[in-house]
Amino acid sequence: MKILVAVKRVVDYAVKVRVRPDRTGVETASVKMSMNPFCEIAVEEALRLREAGAATEVVAATVGPSQSADTLRTALAMGADRAVHVLHDPDPSRPLLPLTVAKILRALALQENPGLVILGKQAIDDDCNQTGQMLAGLLNWPQGTFASKVILNKEKATVEREVDGGIETISLDLPAVITTDLRLNQPRYATLPNIMKAKSKVIKKVTPEDLDVDIRSDMEVVEVTEPPKRKAGVILSSVDELIDRLKNEARVL
Repeated sequence: MKILVAVKRVVDYAVKVRVRPDRTGVETASVKMSMNPFCEIAVEEALRLREAGAATEVVAATVGPSQSADTLRTALAMGADRAVHVLHDPDPSRPLLPLTVAKILRALALQENPGLVILGKQAIDDDCNQTGQMLAGLLNWPQGTFASKVILNKEKATVEREVDGGIETISLDLPAVITTDLRLNQPRYATLPNIMKAKSKVIKKVTPEDLDVDIRSDMEVVEVTEPPKRKAGVILSSVDELIDRLKNEARVL
């Protein structure tokens, strides 16, 4: 069975995000970029399923500019067998919406014919948490979101998913779509030999037009601003002063 894994290039989680001076979006020039952490978990889970004998091939896919090839190289260095790059130069004022990305992934899924598609539950840049669900809807496949455990056999996938009340266990007929939560696994580090091997692997490049997907966005980003800065804290000398401030200034008592 083949597993298709979607990955995304985002600003590294350790980088302090800055808004561009013209307020058209987030500054990405000369900023460290990396694979979305939830996507790393998705790649790791696909590799573990292959190593357990539940899958035979892992294919990584991404949508983005030429620099996104680095993200695919990371997936290949981790152990993915092949990679597909859907080329798209981003426009900050007209970003790709989750529905558009889901349509692209649907077209890839119909081409690759995987038994399972795994995605991170959300990207840390937009936090939409929509693409996996939309992809399952477009494909008319069952879905297991926020997965904290995945067990796979030839015909079904058993998924433990985190919900407000605890852990919910569901059984999905294959093919299916699964989105990963943080507690699913701990992604491996790519070894130096695998990183070198990944550099020589061929990445298949296609365009949205090749997939017959219209990527025109009907949403325009008007302005991006930083959140207001918090006021400095105040050290109080006594409990009585704290109570007085809560009552007369904050008015919460």
